[in-house]
Amino acid sequence: MSSATEYEDKTVTRGELKYQGKAKQVYFTDNPTILWVHYMDQATALNGKVHENIPEKGQLNSAISHILFEHLTRQGIENHYLSSVSETDELDLALDILPIEVVTRNYASGHFVSKFNATPMQKLTPVVQEFYYKSDELDDPFMNDSQILALGFATLSELTKLRAYAQEVNQALTEIFDEININLVDFKLEYGRDSEGKLILADELSPDNMRLVDQKTGKSLDKDVFRKHAGDVTVGYRDVLSRLENLEK
Repeated sequence: MSSATEYEDKTVTRGELKYQGKAKQVYFTDNPTILWVHYMDQATALNGKVHENIPEKGQLNSAISHILFEHLTRQGIENHYLSSVSETDELDLALDILPIEVVTRNYASGHFVSKFNATPMQKLTPVVQEFYYKSDELDDPFMNDSQILALGFATLSELTKLRAYAQEVNQALTEIFDEININLVDFKLEYGRDSEGKLILADELSPDNMRLVDQKTGKSLDKDVFRKHAGDVTVGYRDVLSRLENLEK
C-alpha cells in the first residue's frame, strides 16, 4: 500500500491513523481537508462482537464503493469520495461525521420483519426512513426526531435535509441496481458536515451497508450471508461488482 498519491496535481501523503472502524482504517494526510481510507479484509456482525478475516473483501468493497460514488456524482449527488489510491484505498473529503445512521427501507427485511412481524421482502409503500444513534456499545438504538434534537446531534433543518438527501440516493441507487437485476432492499447512510457546515454523504456504499437481493433467484448478495453463516460472502460481492462493471462498459 503506497503512502503517497497524486490528487489534483499535488502529492497527498498518508499520515497517522485517525481511527479504525469495523471494516476500514482512516488516516490523516498532510492535507487537513483530505482523509486516506483503507478497506480491510474484515467482516463483522452484531456491531463488531463477531468478526472474521475474509481475503479479498476489502478490495471488493472498495471497488463497489468507487463505482457507486462515481454514479452518484454523475447524478449530481455530492459525496465525500475524491479518488482511488489503490485496489483497497481511497481519498475522501474530511468531514465532521454526524452520530446518526440514516436507514432507508424499500422492502421488509432484517429487524423490520422481527419487530413488526412483517412479511419478508414485502414492498414498503411509502419507503421507510429511520434514524439510529451510531454507538456499538449501545447497539445503535433507534432515535426519533425529538431525541436527535434534544441531544443536539442535528438541527431540524438538517433532519429535513437528511430525509430528502436519502431519498435522492435511494432513487439513484435503486435505478442502477434495477439495471443489473438486483433489488436494493435497504441500506444505511452516514453524513458529515464540511468546513462550512454543509451536509455531505460519507462512509461507503457496498454490500456491507446495504441489503441486495437477486431479482430472479431471491439470493442474498450482501453481508447477510456472513451474518447467517450461509456461505462465502465474497461470492455475492464479486457478483455485484461484476454486474456493475459490465454495466459501465
